[in-house]
Amino acid sequence: MIVREQGVPPARIIPGVKQRVVVGLSGGVDSAVTAWLLKQQGFEVVGIFMKNWEDDDDDAYCSSNEDFVDAAAVADVIGIELEHVNFAAEYKDRVFAEFLREYAAGRTPNPDVLCNAEIKFKAFLDHALRLGAEKIATGHYARVREVDGRFELLKGLDPAKDQSYFLHRLTQAQLARTLFPVGELAKTEVRAIAERIGLPNAKKKDSTGICFIGERPFREFLNRWLVQQPGVIEDDSGRRVGQHVGLSFYTLGQRQGLGIGGVKEGGGEHTPWYVAKKDLQRNVLVAVQGHDHPWLLSHTLQADGCSWVAGTPPAAGPPAAGPLAAKTRYRQADAPCAFEPAGAGFALKFAQAQWAVTPGQSAVIYDGEVCLGGGVITG
Repeated sequence: MIVREQGVPPARIIPGVKQRVVVGLSGGVDSAVTAWLLKQQGFEVVGIFMKNWEDDDDDAYCSSNEDFVDAAAVADVIGIELEHVNFAAEYKDRVFAEFLREYAAGRTPNPDVLCNAEIKFKAFLDHALRLGAEKIATGHYARVREVDGRFELLKGLDPAKDQSYFLHRLTQAQLARTLFPVGELAKTEVRAIAERIGLPNAKKKDSTGICFIGERPFREFLNRWLVQQPGVIEDDSGRRVGQHVGLSFYTLGQRQGLGIGGVKEGGGEHTPWYVAKKDLQRNVLVAVQGHDHPWLLSHTLQADGCSWVAGTPPAAGPPAAGPLAAKTRYRQADAPCAFEPAGAGFALKFAQAQWAVTPGQSAVIYDGEVCLGGGVITG
């Protein structure tokens, strides 16, 4: 008998045929429960541990070896095969090189978005298909819905864990082959399942940060790959208020690590400073005081490098059912907006000003719970 957790709809099963699903086992609890759920639903489940970074393999900041041990322990408990696959070369060419180019250009990229599109749902998917898989599955908090032969990417049901933002570049072909079982569950339910079935990583802390940086100091890491040029920090009146260590180390809206102190003119010495602009031509960082300074607020943005889940962009303007909404960074609340095509990209107009809209980050567009796609913010 197939046991199914409440709230998790069964994936499509062909009578008499045991379909093979290859699961990306990261060593974390989400992918572990994903594998168990699919096995309970009657699939032939194979686990793949993806090694995406080789530099600093034995470094204290790199958890890859520990994660593989955890993934192997999970596979043993669930009773599935586990294969260790090295995608480090693909990662360096397709993700890390772009990461460095963006930082060198003064932007703040989101490598997790590119990693999903290029590694987890391209290199990994290709490898899984060579293994005879019908589907792949990951522990992402998102959902896939088929409507009249087309596939929609939906938000995960747990609003605090929804990861559709990072998946907005997925295509119809990729979604057609993808399952997200834990997207139907709350994180608390996932951990409860893991504890009940005795998974060794049931209480493992969620991973944070960029995979190839880990918990190391970001400046320490970036210094190894990019040549930095220190320069001046100016305020909104052009007055010198400090010294920066290299524009790549800062992102718009950043408050910590500016090293500005002792500025007393105007009586605002106790008001926090935030990064508002980068002047690459003059190598100047511009900082302003106050979270709601006008230079930190934007009613519009431009984006290019578009990816649309349906293959085509949404219609211009608000749809009949109501306005579209967008996120300009992960964990941001959806902000109602109007969409307008603009050359090869698009423009978004917001009724309510958005805070610290950052070039290099993704602007991801939603119609209710449906993720339509998005692009890379240029300004």
